[in-house]
Amino acid sequence: MPEFTAKDVAALRKLTGAGMLDCKQALEETGGDVEAAKEWLRKKGLAGASKRQGRAAQQGAVDVFVDDGVGAVVELTCETDFVAKGADFRHLVSELTRLVVEEGDEGLADRPYDGSTVAETVAQLAAKLGENVGLGRVQRFTTDDGIVDAYKHIQNERGTIGVLVELGGVDREDDKARAVAHDLALHVASAAPRYVSRADVPADEVDKERAVFEELSRNEGKPEQAIPKIVVGRLNGFFKDNVLLEQPFVREPKTSVAKFLETLGADATVRRFVRVKVGEE
Repeated sequence: MPEFTAKDVAALRKLTGAGMLDCKQALEETGGDVEAAKEWLRKKGLAGASKRQGRAAQQGAVDVFVDDGVGAVVELTCETDFVAKGADFRHLVSELTRLVVEEGDEGLADRPYDGSTVAETVAQLAAKLGENVGLGRVQRFTTDDGIVDAYKHIQNERGTIGVLVELGGVDREDDKARAVAHDLALHVASAAPRYVSRADVPADEVDKERAVFEELSRNEGKPEQAIPKIVVGRLNGFFKDNVLLEQPFVREPKTSVAKFLETLGADATVRRFVRVKVGEE
């Protein structure tokens, strides 16, 4: 075992700003040689990492990619939009999105990438850019008998919203079905639904909304006998705001998404969707 003390680890941490465990590993890897350990940390992109920890990473970029029934959306976070729109940052999030499509999303941080791992590559980018850079949300859809499509909203030169949508009950080779899938992905990006259908809304959330609407109606002085009907109307409004199939379609606001979907036939369904917006949970 290399000979070094806790004081050596603390000294290396002070010199480099890296985390204690990283400094310990660096000294182990370099036989206790402080200068070599400093270089090891630099190569790993870990020097200065602890100084960046705790700084808000509320900016970033997302990318989407779809290939042969497999789609992915990947988010990379950082502190400023200036960094997020940089070429290196956008390139990495794009490459990671394609990696997820090709190889899956499980254990992405530990996946081999560019001679190291994804996690080490992200850390190296953080060191290069001087910001707290991190791997954000990652989603992957795959289907054998439906259509997966995606949409990316670009703002300030980088993707800020990424969406995946999966349709079922349609022909994968049908150009019209593919166009509808893409239009629905665009709709999800714009309208931000939370659920596919009314049946997907948790019962406790519906009960909570109903209680709020009842109290609101009474506080407004509505007649007691009219309150049940008023509450039903307000719940319908809640569903219209939050349920994809009940929302007005963004391209044709007089038509619901459900009605728009019917243009593909009675069997067409939205199986699932995901929406990732930078800066939102």
